[in-house]
Amino acid sequence: MNSETKKAARSNQEDETLIRDFLAENINAFDRLVLKYQDLVFNLCFRIVGDYDDASDCAQETFIKVHANLKNFAFRSSFTTWLYRIAINTCRTMLSSSGNRMRKKMVRIDRPGDAESGPVEINDCSSDPGDLFEKNEQSRVIHRAIDSLPDELKVLVVLRDLEGNSYEEISEITGVNLGTVKSRLARARHLLRESLREVL
Repeated sequence: MNSETKKAARSNQEDETLIRDFLAENINAFDRLVLKYQDLVFNLCFRIVGDYDDASDCAQETFIKVHANLKNFAFRSSFTTWLYRIAINTCRTMLSSSGNRMRKKMVRIDRPGDAESGPVEINDCSSDPGDLFEKNEQSRVIHRAIDSLPDELKVLVVLRDLEGNSYEEISEITGVNLGTVKSRLARARHLLRESLREVL
């Protein structure tokens, strides 16, 4: 058993203990679960919905749903798989709402460089400013291309290529069979290559 597998097993064991403590009415146990996973859930939501405020709402709604349904958690999958599934379904609901579709068609002109207007990753501030600008522009273009994918494809790209989940984990999280996950990811990557061919 390698160190990553041991670490995952320890984390799963810790989650199970916290869930059982919560079910035994230890309210601090749920707070510890939230603290452990709040960044993971927010980042996942942000990558799917592409807006800071919407991602924050989705993350909060995810934990409300987790709190309400934790008594039904059957320990058949890992807690993180179950948590991912709830977060993704919450994001899908947000994306399918008419208000959100309308907002996505609008272009922000008051603060076009605002960090909330789109995901921007700055990895190394000590780099040459020209290189840094180019990397940020590429990142912005790639995120825009991912954001333009149909929702069922975007979720798979986020889970596999941005979050690093295995195909098997993605199948379990989304409830989509393994072969379909692979074929949809191939289609998503083809669409991304086509849309990025001219730009990058």
